[in-house]
Amino acid sequence: MDICLMDFDTPFFRNLHHILDATEDNHTNSKSSNAGPTRAYVRDARAMAATPADVKEYPNAYVFIVDMPGLKSGDIKVQVEEDNVLVISGERKREHDQEEKEGVKYVRMERRIGKFMRKFALPENANTDKISAICQDGVLTVTVEKLPPPEPKKPKTIQVNVA
Repeated sequence: MDICLMDFDTPFFRNLHHILDATEDNHTNSKSSNAGPTRAYVRDARAMAATPADVKEYPNAYVFIVDMPGLKSGDIKVQVEEDNVLVISGERKREHDQEEKEGVKYVRMERRIGKFMRKFALPENANTDKISAICQDGVLTVTVEKLPPPEPKKPKTIQVNVA
């Protein structure tokens, strides 16, 4: 498949395409090969590259904004993995059951379908117990509250006893 025809002609996608081709060649030529990344790795890299996000820091929270046009909240998964990693994932499916019955076929398909995923390393002051997610008008907003700053240590006064 020519990536130039799909408007993915950037250095990142060219390299991914090259890696995928090399991985496919290695799998067809030998059953065990450690020459390149696995298909799962490449799939995840593509899913992450195709899911742009904005991240804002407020005085009391971090806010992650991701466009999710046409997705229902049940199609989106928001999780926190070990080591404070926020993961936003899901799958965009093409609704074609009814269309196929009516003889409808695509002449051009530009909207992205398939799995998507983004991972964000959360800072140490992120409160992983206070995370909320809202999907409204095709935009997912995930808010991660910050932990309160540690209180400054007060000087400790030690009473001097008379001997």
